[in-house]
Amino acid sequence: MNLRRPPSPELLRNSTSPRKRGEVKKNKNDIAGEKTMTKAVWAALFAILAVTGAARADDYPSRPITIIVPFAAGGPSDAMARVLAERMRTPLGQPLVVENVTGAGGSIGVGRAVQSPPDGYTISFGHLGTHVANGAVYKLKYDLVADLEPVVLLPSNPMIVVSKNAVPATSLKELIEWLKSRPSPPTAGTAGAGSGSHIAGVYFESVSGIKLQYVPYRGTAPALNDLIAGQIDVIIDQTSNSIAQVRAGTIRAYAITDSKRLSSAPEIPTAEEAGLKGFNMTLWSGMWVPKGTPKEIVAKLNAAAVEALNDPAVRKQLESQGLEMTPKDQLTPEALGTRQKAEIAKWWPMIKAANIKVD
Repeated sequence: MNLRRPPSPELLRNSTSPRKRGEVKKNKNDIAGEKTMTKAVWAALFAILAVTGAARADDYPSRPITIIVPFAAGGPSDAMARVLAERMRTPLGQPLVVENVTGAGGSIGVGRAVQSPPDGYTISFGHLGTHVANGAVYKLKYDLVADLEPVVLLPSNPMIVVSKNAVPATSLKELIEWLKSRPSPPTAGTAGAGSGSHIAGVYFESVSGIKLQYVPYRGTAPALNDLIAGQIDVIIDQTSNSIAQVRAGTIRAYAITDSKRLSSAPEIPTAEEAGLKGFNMTLWSGMWVPKGTPKEIVAKLNAAAVEALNDPAVRKQLESQGLEMTPKDQLTPEALGTRQKAEIAKWWPMIKAANIKVD
């Protein structure tokens, strides 16, 4: 019988770490060499990625770009986005397609943009409501500042105080007196909780001492229809949305919530001129891209937007909608980022104090 002799205790004591067949013990020089090689490989990979990123920026754009507008087609934001999309096509050499992604005060559309790849092919279009107020109104799954990269500060839209024609007031002072005299709170139409028209209404209450009952709509267009029909009393709306109805005589205008009169409607006084101090609010707009988008791509988008906004035909078209053009020295990503942060600091405390929120 062939029996293998068991290993001696001495041999077992000396075998502290059995190795696999073919394994060779590495010395300190081998390990140091491997570490050096690993660092070299990573350095090479980072260099390749950097060159690849630069190449992508150089080739950008190579396909159509999507602008996500978080409101329904036909509204003031949609109209501005489409005007800019058409003109930006020339310097970029690719079409810009407007996609309307509605719901939850615009937060769904912004969320879609945030979740998109940071490659410059998805632009988030919005304004004070979507990129400032929503952060205090909704429980967002994204951060409006940390998750987005500003591109350009777009024209602003002063708000306008309008009422149904049946209101027996010819000035802002008379309107406030009439609103205060109602036996029950007068009705004010809004585009939904936390919308620009809702925030403007709360602001109006705080500076005038009135109390309003808010009637939410899916956008200001249906609210305007009810105002024209006399179903609600007032709206503090975007000028671009209401100015045509004011000119047509179907509703009555009292004041602009800006520091200066509209160049397209100089007959309408500012709120301060009409006797109400401190009521200054403009619904500015902007373009953003997902955080992490290469700076070169952000610069290309900014340059295309600036070229569009400096086009006399575009300026005329936007001004005819009641929009106030952005000063040329403010057409930068930095200006939009600064404005957004300043507006968050201004409006969030007021929104929270008024308990405007949607769970």
